[in-house]
Amino acid sequence: MPVDLSVACVVGVDYGTLSGRAVVVRVADGAELGSAVHDYSHAVLTEALPDGTPLGHDWALQVPSDYVDVLKYAVPAALYAAGVDPAHVIGVGTDFTACTMVPTLADGTPLSELPEWSSRPHAYVKLWKHHAAQPQADRINELAAKRGEPWLARYGGLISSEWEFAKGLQLLEEDPAAYAATARWVEAADWIVWQLTGSYVRNACTAGYKGIRQEGQYPSAEFLKELNPAFENFVADKVEQPIGQLGNSAGTLTAQAAAWTGLPEGIAVAVGNVDAHVTSAAAKALDPGQMVAIMGTSTCHVMNGDEVREVPGMCGVVDGGIVAGLWGYEAGQSGVGDIFGHYVANLGAEWTHERLTSLAAQQKPGQHGLIALDWHNGNRSVLVDAELSGLLVGETLATKPADIYRALIEATAFGTRKIVETFGEAGVPVREFIAAGGLLKNELLMQIYADVLNMPLSLIGSDQGPALGSAIHAAAAAGAYPDVRAAAAAMGRVERSVYRPDPASAAIYDELYAEYSALHDYFGRGANRVMRKLRAIQRKVSA
Repeated sequence: MPVDLSVACVVGVDYGTLSGRAVVVRVADGAELGSAVHDYSHAVLTEALPDGTPLGHDWALQVPSDYVDVLKYAVPAALYAAGVDPAHVIGVGTDFTACTMVPTLADGTPLSELPEWSSRPHAYVKLWKHHAAQPQADRINELAAKRGEPWLARYGGLISSEWEFAKGLQLLEEDPAAYAATARWVEAADWIVWQLTGSYVRNACTAGYKGIRQEGQYPSAEFLKELNPAFENFVADKVEQPIGQLGNSAGTLTAQAAAWTGLPEGIAVAVGNVDAHVTSAAAKALDPGQMVAIMGTSTCHVMNGDEVREVPGMCGVVDGGIVAGLWGYEAGQSGVGDIFGHYVANLGAEWTHERLTSLAAQQKPGQHGLIALDWHNGNRSVLVDAELSGLLVGETLATKPADIYRALIEATAFGTRKIVETFGEAGVPVREFIAAGGLLKNELLMQIYADVLNMPLSLIGSDQGPALGSAIHAAAAAGAYPDVRAAAAAMGRVERSVYRPDPASAAIYDELYAEYSALHDYFGRGANRVMRKLRAIQRKVSA
């Protein structure tokens, strides 16, 4: 049946680190008619499980029922805010943080929801920023390099501790019983679609970027057996599943999910996706060389290319990983907004982001005499090392809080420049830089990024880019447009070159970036391993 674009709407649901956001979008032009947010009641578990069971260092877990609550509360609230007839909604799309892993039974029931597993940390969702699998990631990388595994170069030469295989190997080695009870090792992006449709379809995006799936194949059973004999059948037993292409329908909304959401039973549910990758469609940034940086607690950098290249330290390059017909590249920074938030939280009530930003904006580049490394949550790109940590150089008795705050902003900008330059050196030039996410509201930060990168910054024309991107994919899945490109052209939005670099500031930042790069290589490439040694001592005394 043809879609009546004059009334048709879609719903996009964006699952973030601390909350889920639903937005109702008009199919004809992408107008955002209403939205709502639901905070996860359990937030992120870093110290203990809900029953008090303690967690170790670098753990970050979540409770899967919090994700279903977003469907029950945020979606109906967004429909109410939009004032639309639910009967006019033709599809729903979702996106998720990645790599966020859910251990489940064969029917999709999370292990943590079973009473006998509720006190076992490994039964819970491992959030993207769970870094406790770094030892397993190190072994995966060492063995892959030793064996000359061809897929390793597709991930910049290193597999992250955040990804499916490292977390799965940690599950096996630290809780073999939980591993045995896990019938499916499921990306949360696919788990939530499973709850909506009643069927399990793996999305091509997370399978490629986080599941080491290249040319239709995962790492071999021989490779996995050499890592650990009990890991040999990890792919066959727990990972492998039919792959859904981005923008396609994964199924239709079940009666149960319709009751949760207030949406019509039987409407299209788009194949799952990652928050960063759907944002490219929302920002009309699907052509080669258009890099979208989704800037929030962390930053993910995604960009299409018309050919495959090996970029050191990238998170991956996947055929059709962002849009069909092009190679999708991903890189990222593990901490950005989290770094600023952590600093402000420890200053005292009188200090706020607004006050620090106002004071920092009165300074010239280089005036504070500081330089920082932005590794407070490890380094995702281009070093791929969760054991690295933050550093501040130049602090004196005259240093003030706003000085450090500005230096931390600059450090994250330097980290982004390192990524941009690495892509360019590998033959994948960045021709346009488009910012999205919550940090767009900080004008000082945006100008610093333009000056550090020495290139104009375009901005996505939406406050909720991932949710809009998911809605665009829903429109394609529902057949309102022939594909994601056509849907993005009609429904996406972007403001070009909003921030332009100041030549004088850019020149100073060139000097500071040279020092950042020297520190980056000294502490990050093995010349000085003090950060890893400190982590090891911390684990030893805390055991």
